[in-house]
Amino acid sequence: QPRREERRLRRQINHQNLPTEALSGDRFIPTRAGSNWSINFHYANENCRSPSQNHKSKDATSDSSKDAVAYAALLRNELLGAGIETVPDPHTDDRRHAVLSQGPHSLFRYTVHAKRVPFDSDNEISPYSLSPLSNKSHKLLRSPRKPARKISKIPFKVLDAPELQDDFYLNLVDWSAGNLLSVGLGACVYLWSACTSQVTRLCDLSVDGDSVTSVCWNERGSLVAVGTHKGYVQIWDAAGGRKLTSLEGHSARVGALAWNGEQLSSGSRDRVILQRDVRTLPSAERRLQGHRQEVCGLKWSPDHQHLASGGNDNKLLVWNSSSLLPVQQYSDHLAAVKAIAWSPHQHGLLASGGGTADRCLRFWNTLTGQALQSTDTGSQVCNLAWSKHANELVSTHGYSQNQILVWKYPSLTQVAKLTGHSYRVLYLAVSPDGEAIVTGAGDETLRFWNVFSKTRCTKESKSVLNLFTRIR
Repeated sequence: QPRREERRLRRQINHQNLPTEALSGDRFIPTRAGSNWSINFHYANENCRSPSQNHKSKDATSDSSKDAVAYAALLRNELLGAGIETVPDPHTDDRRHAVLSQGPHSLFRYTVHAKRVPFDSDNEISPYSLSPLSNKSHKLLRSPRKPARKISKIPFKVLDAPELQDDFYLNLVDWSAGNLLSVGLGACVYLWSACTSQVTRLCDLSVDGDSVTSVCWNERGSLVAVGTHKGYVQIWDAAGGRKLTSLEGHSARVGALAWNGEQLSSGSRDRVILQRDVRTLPSAERRLQGHRQEVCGLKWSPDHQHLASGGNDNKLLVWNSSSLLPVQQYSDHLAAVKAIAWSPHQHGLLASGGGTADRCLRFWNTLTGQALQSTDTGSQVCNLAWSKHANELVSTHGYSQNQILVWKYPSLTQVAKLTGHSYRVLYLAVSPDGEAIVTGAGDETLRFWNVFSKTRCTKESKSVLNLFTRIR
């Protein structure tokens, strides 16, 4: 008898604690007041895809990915009353934050309208409309959509480059501000005009038993520096086609060159970086000694204050304009550091790439000495260059895929993957307008790609294709 009375009291207590929805009628209606349907909808949409699909969605730039985002926004409007009027960008990482920041919505509500709302409300559907969608969804579907960016997977021009060496430590291609391409082929340096497609031979070192190991234009595009196998640095007047001077100082080949105004820095296999002022030759030289093996990468920062150097000792060093010792040293790479590029968009941001045993792109804040994000590219990183117009960069690769990759920064999503070279893509230069790149490889070809192109009209695109025809 006491146990029966206890069970009766428990049923009575539970009956009193039930929500009001559950007591209406003879049906049990669960309460959903604590459910956030916006969050549930979002996670259901995320979890229905595999991890590989989620990874691919970050790299997607096609119309199908944008259609999926638009469809998801449409469903949120109709089911959750989200009130989205524009299609969000599929590349942004703020979708989850936007969903979580929305106010709570009750999916099942029982309301009594005392007075009908006039039709000018955004949430009202016209009585004459044949569409079941709300006005917000109609605005969403009519919102202007940014056209999908398309990067051509084939080069718009291919040039033969006989005797272009397959040597990771050399830098044999550079593009001047005057739209002249300099290429070191064996013992000669050739100039190719992107305006007229005319080819001229600037110099021939075979008479001295020497060969070209690096070329680099000054900022104005009037002078080209030529590094040689014997350790000389020659400076040539491109317009006049004459040698101005020949600098000594290195005891081994000069594989890296970098101009800083009227000063020229050269890196060599003798592990030394020499910096000289070409206006006051012969002048005092600065000897920068910090690498233990060959110097294969040199780049000055856009503000002309810091020099970044990469070496075969897997080190990335940063020098200022006055000290003879490096002010920063980064040792995270596991292979030679040839690929170096300073960001033109963010002060102090430096990107670097490692060789075959490393394969990583790494980013550094040289203002604080802090290592930023990194990513494994899967192949030897041979070159890096930033876009002048957008926060993007291009990398060229060697073993084992020989590809060219375009990246967004800081998300590090791949915008495009270009293939065509059959050997390592060792050489890279950017056009003076910042829209095209040229790549060179041991397959003895130079390939021109529209990678960072601005929006062009059809006539302009056709004129470019007609101008740059394949030369055999």
